[in-house]
Amino acid sequence: MIGANIGIDIGTSSVIVLVEGKGIVLSEPSAVAYDNEGNIVGIGKKAYAMLEKNHSGIKVVRPLENGVVSDFTATKQMVGYFLSKVCKNTVFKPNVIACVPTMVTGLEKRTMLDLMTAAGAGRARLIEEPLAAALGAGIQSEKPKGSMIVDIGAGTADIAVITMGSIAVSKSLRCAGNSLDEAIIRHLRRERVTVVGQKTAEQIKTRIGSALLRDIELGMTVKGKNYFTGMPLSFEVSSTEAYLAMRPKLEELLEGIRAVLEETPPELAGDVLESGIVLTGGGAKLRNIDKMIQNKTGIKTRVAADPVNCVALGMGEAFEKLDLLTKNGYDFKSDEGIEFSGIKEQSKK
Repeated sequence: MIGANIGIDIGTSSVIVLVEGKGIVLSEPSAVAYDNEGNIVGIGKKAYAMLEKNHSGIKVVRPLENGVVSDFTATKQMVGYFLSKVCKNTVFKPNVIACVPTMVTGLEKRTMLDLMTAAGAGRARLIEEPLAAALGAGIQSEKPKGSMIVDIGAGTADIAVITMGSIAVSKSLRCAGNSLDEAIIRHLRRERVTVVGQKTAEQIKTRIGSALLRDIELGMTVKGKNYFTGMPLSFEVSSTEAYLAMRPKLEELLEGIRAVLEETPPELAGDVLESGIVLTGGGAKLRNIDKMIQNKTGIKTRVAADPVNCVALGMGEAFEKLDLLTKNGYDFKSDEGIEFSGIKEQSKK
């Protein structure tokens, strides 16, 4: 193929770009900042630094919601900026693989393909996030053997059983990293009558949060404001509070894993029992989440070596297995090809 081969993991919270032969070359927050006239004043890290700290003359947009595009223009500008940053002065347009959650509609797939070509890709193809994550985690998915992957991102958690280079059973849930942050925010507002921002909630989750009760309780001091008076204050949050806040969302994740296991054919389920469950995505870094899943399912569970970058690394592996992916329906499409693909027909239904 003419042009660079690029994999883009466009997530709710971050964008990771991989170039074939070079590895991961870019990882930045998924954010775009505009002024009142609609001019871009920041993309990626610069825009994220303004989030929740911007004045009325600046609007910060997170262009993806629950793993799918919610603001086409902002996403196109963001991806176009990152592609130009990576490709620089190359003559040929790149071939791009992008990821989508497993349960997206035909219209959402068409939107993502349109977005890639509009942002500067010569040809684009889509791959489901758990399949890419499995490749990035080193799972030999082309074999006739079932493997379970749980990719916990910011907007969605994708649970799938992979076999022979494709997905046999899958489920996509909206109880991922961002929902855990929101659960902490709601808990503190309800129990402490205190308001904190999303960045603070994320710090609580990553520093003292755990999927199981800690043997030794930890605490951290955070800043927020009183819900009624609006006055700023600092207070201490315990690891037990963080656990209790997140527990309902973690139970939703467990129910999703159980549901996929129930739908999995017996022979594949036997393979999963033997090979175990692999966790990927930023949410897999939550303390003890592997132990929680193993305790509840009875299946050995492990976190991938590089959970945050597994999807992007998997797209690099996908370029080496294009024949297998093409046989399973993952094909590149140009701008004209999108117009006449089956995806357009699906989007009409």
